[in-house]
Amino acid sequence: MKTPPDAQPTDAPALAAARLDVWLDVACLFKTRSEAQQACRGGKVEVNGQGAKAHRLLKVGDTLRITRAAGRRQLVVVLGLAEKHIPKADARLLYEDTTPPPTPEDAAVRELERHFWTSRLAARSGTPDRRERRRLRRAKEGEA
Repeated sequence: MKTPPDAQPTDAPALAAARLDVWLDVACLFKTRSEAQQACRGGKVEVNGQGAKAHRLLKVGDTLRITRAAGRRQLVVVLGLAEKHIPKADARLLYEDTTPPPTPEDAAVRELERHFWTSRLAARSGTPDRRERRRLRRAKEGEA
């Protein structure tokens, strides 16, 4: 008889606390633990309204405020603890994202930023493709 996937073995103790940087990585809020540590060092993560260091111990019920790019803030409530990597679907169950949805103005600004940066990256793509080389050749021949 198989045990359900959500049931923990009886010999595995339930975690009372977990390191902040490890939990942020396991919960997939940051790509790597070192990225989570850098965010903590840079003051981008607050626990219960106070700045937090990477070694701080998290408990169930703690509220995290994570400052993302362009000053956007993500609010997260800790629902579960884990110290080892788990599947991403299970990792999303470790927290509840209570971030309010962006206003229509914020959404419009984000869309403009996204278009701006994608056009900037496309303009600096490196070597020109066939169509771009033809256009450049025609422009040079027309000037000469």
